[in-house]
Amino acid sequence: MKMGSEYVIIEGFVSSGAGEGKKFSSLPWFKRQVNDILGFEPYPGTLNLTLTDDEGGSLRKLLLNDNLGYRIIPENNYFPGVLYRAIVALSLPGGVIIPLIPEYPSTLIEVISPICLRKILNLKDGDKVEVKIFFR
Repeated sequence: MKMGSEYVIIEGFVSSGAGEGKKFSSLPWFKRQVNDILGFEPYPGTLNLTLTDDEGGSLRKLLLNDNLGYRIIPENNYFPGVLYRAIVALSLPGGVIIPLIPEYPSTLIEVISPICLRKILNLKDGDKVEVKIFFR
């Protein structure tokens, strides 16, 4: 993990999820808030990145700070989250959502984008991806 005063850069490994990201990123209230904050409608699904235990714990503590990110206000009994603007693989627009779910793994990062990152970057499980996460 590399830090600047306005961002942090992480490297994670692509991993398959349980499909919850697709359902969550398709919710109208989530899409509206992402569009308002980041200026794009998220592709239906997230790119799951797995971090090392040490890096994941440090990053999660940093990113749970509401003052650094944007609070996502849920509807229909969903949990809230914190959203960050991001650049994926040096050039692609995106965001990182940190779900505020009890016991959510600190080593898992959910990346959103207006495009299917797996397809555009030809990614498969285990591939390494760099994400630059911007603070407000």
